[in-house]
Amino acid sequence: MTEKSKPTVRMSEQEIWQFLEQGHTGILTTLRQDGMPIALPIWYVCLDQHIYIGTRGKKLNRISNDPRASLLVEEGKRWSELRAVHMTGKAEIVNLEGDLSARYGAELERKYGGYRTAGSAMPKATREVYAKSVSGVVRFTPDDRVLHWDNRKLGID
Repeated sequence: MTEKSKPTVRMSEQEIWQFLEQGHTGILTTLRQDGMPIALPIWYVCLDQHIYIGTRGKKLNRISNDPRASLLVEEGKRWSELRAVHMTGKAEIVNLEGDLSARYGAELERKYGGYRTAGSAMPKATREVYAKSVSGVVRFTPDDRVLHWDNRKLGID
């Protein structure tokens, strides 16, 4: 096997964004004031090579204090199925308006409309916490440090 014909697990930029667009749950890592990282699952949408996240509470505070963040999206159960994209970058709280707001809403509904829990189905205490918490949209802009792999490309079962 020549060097050129070696299989690779690397993804092209198009494959990276396609994988992110199809992914379901991401892990967003933000930094507490003391510098300790906090990694939490999020739902997200991809628009124009940015990641948009609707969130509430402490994540917004952490992002306001320090915009450095990372995002991991992965899938696969067997080693030969594993694929992932890990990005570092900047997170900022944004106000979505006009066409961007409409596109965000449509993509959020496409990806997660069938998975949401109706407020009426939540316990009263949960509804009250959600009603009191500050919410917003975060735009995550990745930098050039992108780790990615797709073990399916190796063709191993």
